[in-house]
Amino acid sequence: MVGARRVVVKVGSSSLTTASGGLDADRVDALVDVLATAREQREIVLVSSGAIAAGLAPLGLAKRPRDLARQQAAASVGQGLLVARYTASFARYGIRVGQVLLTSDDVARRAHYRNAYRTLEQLLSMGALPVVNENDTVATDEIRFGDNDRLAALVAHLVHADLLVLLSDVDGLYDGDPRTPGASRIAEVAGPADLKGVSIGSAGKAGVGTGGMVTKVEAARIATGAGIPVVLTSAVHAADALAGRPTGTLFHRTGKRSADRLLWLAHASTPRGSLRLDAGAVSAVTERGSSLLPAGLIAVEGEFAAGDPVDLLDEYGRAVARGLVNFDARELPRLLGRSTRDLARELGPAYEREVVHRDDLVLLRP
Repeated sequence: MVGARRVVVKVGSSSLTTASGGLDADRVDALVDVLATAREQREIVLVSSGAIAAGLAPLGLAKRPRDLARQQAAASVGQGLLVARYTASFARYGIRVGQVLLTSDDVARRAHYRNAYRTLEQLLSMGALPVVNENDTVATDEIRFGDNDRLAALVAHLVHADLLVLLSDVDGLYDGDPRTPGASRIAEVAGPADLKGVSIGSAGKAGVGTGGMVTKVEAARIATGAGIPVVLTSAVHAADALAGRPTGTLFHRTGKRSADRLLWLAHASTPRGSLRLDAGAVSAVTERGSSLLPAGLIAVEGEFAAGDPVDLLDEYGRAVARGLVNFDARELPRLLGRSTRDLARELGPAYEREVVHRDDLVLLRP
């Protein structure tokens, strides 16, 4: 942790705003003070929630709305306020910030993934501090899916971070409700076995965010599985976390770095439909690392376009993989069970290609 060269820090809405909505300038400045100091020794990428929460008070909303249209309106107003506040606060230290708004659907696609990586790398190389958020003003599934904890884990993987710090309103993971007498903080988690029997709540205390301990543990699972250790603590202990002092809960890495874009495809994309495969195709995809060809298709479900993520199902309806499909849903029924050679002869050379290429495919289970 002390030797981490590049760190992704995620802060939640409850650490930046009041329960009634609106940014708390003192809280933002306190966080920026810590990040500016830490930045003297390492590169920092900030993943910040708070756009929707910041937009509540200016729009006269007493609490986070449930309907999508008003969530998007609040995000539109709040995102400008949020980045303006960060810009002013970091300017006290002569630090420039750059806003990066991402959607999981975009970054799961190859070209967009490369663009996001290049943008973040260029900002860092030019001495700017990236402030990342989901593009809540236009994204639909992202707002419903909602948590920036998972986004932070994926951004940490995207930028090849050495450490992910998740800042919350709770000072770590507890073996029960931290408000309950007798609950104890878990100092370290070496793997999934350490979480057996642990009761993990589902909501934050402030009521302005969408995450909770469940999303933070899931984010830690994603990051550590990709070789990135995670520290979970409260925002008031951010300085300790970034200085390598014991605080919160440390999640040890459990795996090695995997293919960049496929992590997004597995953990951030929303399938638009599904393709049912025969037993031979399931074996080819899951055991031999092959692309999915039309000959292995049994059925098509859903409405999707070429380039959309779809789940690949076995003959029992279980999702075994997810991939980016090369055909529209309406094109696939006439391709079922047929060889690419026959399709090219009958329909033209454009049909002599994979339904899902192996480079655009990730397994969901062994």
